Amino acid sequence: MGRQKTTLTLAFEVVKEHVECRRGFSVLSQTKPSPCPPGSKRTRKRRTRKSGSSCGVKVMVTVKAGSRPPWVGLGAAVWVQIASGNAYTFPLYSHSLKSVLGFNQRQLTILGVANDIGENVGLLPGVVCNKFPPWVVLSIGAFACFIGYGVLWLSLSRTLQLPYWLKMGVKNEHVLVDGLVALQLSCTTVLWFALCVATNSSAWLSTSVLVTNMRNFPLSRGTVAGILKGYGGLSAAVYTEIYTTALHKSSSELLMFLALGVPVICFTMMYFIRACTPASGEDSAQPGHFLFTQAASVVLGSYLLTTTVVNDLFSLGAPISYAFLVAMVLLLMAPLAIPIKMTLNPTNRSKSGVLNLPVGASETTLRGEENAERTEPLLTPSSSTASLGSFHKNDSVSEIDMLLAEGEGAVKKKRKPRRGEDFKFTEALVKVDFWLLFLVYFVGVGSGVTVLNNLAQIGIAQGVHNTTMLLSLFSFCNFLGRLGGGTVSEHFLRSKTIPRTIWMTCTQVIMLITYLLFASALDGTLYAATALLGICYGVQFSIMIPTVSELFGLKHFGIFYNFISLGNPLGAFLFSGLLAGYVYDNEAAKQQGMNLLSSGVTCMGPDCFRLTFLVLAGVCGVGSILSMVLTVRIRPVYEMLYSGGSFRLPQNSDH
Repeated sequence: MGRQKTTLTLAFEVVKEHVECRRGFSVLSQTKPSPCPPGSKRTRKRRTRKSGSSCGVKVMVTVKAGSRPPWVGLGAAVWVQIASGNAYTFPLYSHSLKSVLGFNQRQLTILGVANDIGENVGLLPGVVCNKFPPWVVLSIGAFACFIGYGVLWLSLSRTLQLPYWLKMGVKNEHVLVDGLVALQLSCTTVLWFALCVATNSSAWLSTSVLVTNMRNFPLSRGTVAGILKGYGGLSAAVYTEIYTTALHKSSSELLMFLALGVPVICFTMMYFIRACTPASGEDSAQPGHFLFTQAASVVLGSYLLTTTVVNDLFSLGAPISYAFLVAMVLLLMAPLAIPIKMTLNPTNRSKSGVLNLPVGASETTLRGEENAERTEPLLTPSSSTASLGSFHKNDSVSEIDMLLAEGEGAVKKKRKPRRGEDFKFTEALVKVDFWLLFLVYFVGVGSGVTVLNNLAQIGIAQGVHNTTMLLSLFSFCNFLGRLGGGTVSEHFLRSKTIPRTIWMTCTQVIMLITYLLFASALDGTLYAATALLGICYGVQFSIMIPTVSELFGLKHFGIFYNFISLGNPLGAFLFSGLLAGYVYDNEAAKQQGMNLLSSGVTCMGPDCFRLTFLVLAGVCGVGSILSMVLTVRIRPVYEMLYSGGSFRLPQNSDH
């Protein structure tokens, strides 16, 4: 045809230009970096007109590498992650619910299941975080926390009176008993839903900060996941410190603090937690910054454990206790030293660029760049091939766009994603690896949370009446497992290309041994078993999170992460609500010969949980086998993703 175009080709070009003009500014809005907190280096834009284009817009954006906003967001995320651990405070006030409201152990474990369901049912937050900015997700979480814990506080403080119809119906002893039973059932139902709403705030807060920071630091997913989930593991110790020092071990005051304090933290920090354009290369200063943050978290964890022991052994005055509390707050602010240092002592980085990605979208390449300052075209009209990247990053691509690209040969056929690329939720559900990861996580976390929910009763049954120390020990070791799991798995993955899931195998074997230690109830093994279980329990979190993002992509990571997290409440319901509560109450009935519906009873001795621990040991044996199968299956994927010692997307792979 030479230089002459047929009528059909001209029509094709006109339609293509029209579509690109219509979509041009929407694509631009997705690709330019989002506004970041104060102190960030502003993005400079310039518009030029390109000949031959009916739209005529070509935007070039210059972004300086190594900007401060991601580190500001990480420092603020630490506070929100601590606040999101409000579900771990259940053992601090569960005994008050049992004594004040007259619950038995089975009813209490059902409330514990509500605690875990609310904390881990986060599919809706996962969907919302893909469509709205982080501050919207944080606002919803703050509102849920205020409503849920507000109702719990009203119930525990007896501000809510008995229902009027129940008072009128109590006229004789038989009706009195029936009325009390009905009241317990009514209270249990109301508190069950209130606890679900309250702890569901944890899912909203955690999803917001985790998804945002995983996308801001895509080259260090394991490290970031370990840091954030590590601080989340320390939240129980932080709340315990506040509970014993500032709140004087008052359960009602703790619930009021959760209802008011957590929303205040969210509204204060949400301004700093924003999606920013990540650097495409590995910044030479970044490992040092991560190391500092990890060291600060270890110091905080050691400090919290030490102060808990000191408070348990000695009677300290109010000034010393409040000094401990102030020091804890200062340690929580340590991660903010990184952006402060970058502000006071800016440095030029020569191997860090900026990813040409929409904020919050998946990566197309994560390789290092040559220049510290790059100029990237965000939109180049009149070329379907140049616009092809947006087809893979935007779920709302119209059919005419795809047809135009196919007509020019830019794409041949839409194919299903391979492991390591971006999956849709429905595409991931049919993958064997997805369900293997879900089952392995379900076994590890579901069995561990059963012990956590019943830790106070386990300690009392074995003769330990002050269970605060047990909770603090579990919290500290849980933190070590989360932090260490992310760091260790990242090291061996980059140096040996060993899949992260091998550490789930190792820890679940250790958990099997730990449950046998609990069941034996040997003298001196309770604290050691609690510490081992805390470490292994924490590893499950820091391994699952980066693994699911590496296998199925970051684009819908919030949904994947929250779906697999359903293994936690499912395990709590099966192992804690149905198994542990039933075994405990039956053993208590044998010991004391009481009607379990009349009032709460206490079980003493190793038989209270022995059968439960033996079942959990068997379950962990099955989980270890499943995790080994998963590790073997995904080994080729990790060899492909990390073959050069750093993360890269697959180009041609059958995986």
